[in-house]
Amino acid sequence: MSLATKRNGWRDGKLSDLVVFQRGYDITVAQQRPGPHPVISSSGVTSYHDEYKAEGPGVVIGRKGTIGSIHFADSNYWPHDTTLWSKDLKGNNARFVFYFLHTVDLKRFDVGNSNPTLNRNHIHDLPIWIPQRPIQDQIASVLAAYDDLIENNRRRMKLLEDAARLLYQEWFVRLRFPGHERVRVKDGVPEGWRVLALGDALADIDSGGRPKGGAVDADGIPSIGAENVLGIGQYDFSKEKFIPENYFERMTGGVVKNRDVLLYKDGANIGRSSYVGDGFPHDKCAVNEHVFLLRSRDDIGQNFLYFWISTDESRQRIANLNANCAQPGISRERLKGLLMTLPTAALVREFNESVEPQVKLIFRLAVMNRRLRAARDLLLPRLMSGEVEV
Repeated sequence: MSLATKRNGWRDGKLSDLVVFQRGYDITVAQQRPGPHPVISSSGVTSYHDEYKAEGPGVVIGRKGTIGSIHFADSNYWPHDTTLWSKDLKGNNARFVFYFLHTVDLKRFDVGNSNPTLNRNHIHDLPIWIPQRPIQDQIASVLAAYDDLIENNRRRMKLLEDAARLLYQEWFVRLRFPGHERVRVKDGVPEGWRVLALGDALADIDSGGRPKGGAVDADGIPSIGAENVLGIGQYDFSKEKFIPENYFERMTGGVVKNRDVLLYKDGANIGRSSYVGDGFPHDKCAVNEHVFLLRSRDDIGQNFLYFWISTDESRQRIANLNANCAQPGISRERLKGLLMTLPTAALVREFNESVEPQVKLIFRLAVMNRRLRAARDLLLPRLMSGEVEV
């Protein structure tokens, strides 16, 4: 709907009639003390502090670094210096303001050179249409219902993964596996278990690459890097990069398959792992040169492999394989030589079967969340334009 045909209950104005932003407050990690109040930077909640600078609810947008990112705070918070925060909501619904800003291309107001920067004075005069408060409340309520369902599913996914992880810890770390009372333990290793190199437990260890000139922001085949996959079934679409299809077709390795375990092998995320599974959104997908794809032998299984490699101990041991302090990274050969303790085949099989229902449900909930996000994102601009009435 055009602005000229806006329905009743809407008025024209400027962004500053909806919300007035102010620059956030600097605070270092060393200055922070444990507390309940989130410190929100341009990339989101980064830590918590015992003091706050702004009362919630509020809206925070990225000013420096990740400019144009939009975050909602439902309680008191500390907006970091890299952000702009909603000093005055002008009596408007905070959640409505949060959702409305998703329809504004804030990145186009970047005034930085080498470092992206957003100036609040350049966005306050942006012409917009503003609905009356009751309409704002209704729009926010509709969109928040989607987000509440997404958050509920996310919490269920975490609880399911935590339950599977606890079972792994109970059986293979605390050694309270079924029948453990009848098994002798020598030097910390139960009878029938064995120590072997990770390379001997894998059927394949693979990595990808990228074309000359690097990946691009749109078009082609998705290429996964350390910033994309965040856990079982969780995938960040906002940071996708793409490679040409003709390059993908020529790749001899690095092509993602269902139930692959992904391991980040260099940079700040060294040792972080994730698990791609049922309902993954891409028929064709690759990893870049910073990611290993791990595929276990059939008698070990991907469930056991994922929960073994994602323990704090395994991640630290993987990080310790780094041979280059200047450019953190681990080689394929060093990773293959990492020792692991492998339980009996029967016990590994029983564990894989025990956690499979949780793993499958996590993947199903991830698919549900992708559909909810897609429906919300389709509805949001139509609500914000007045095209769909509430």
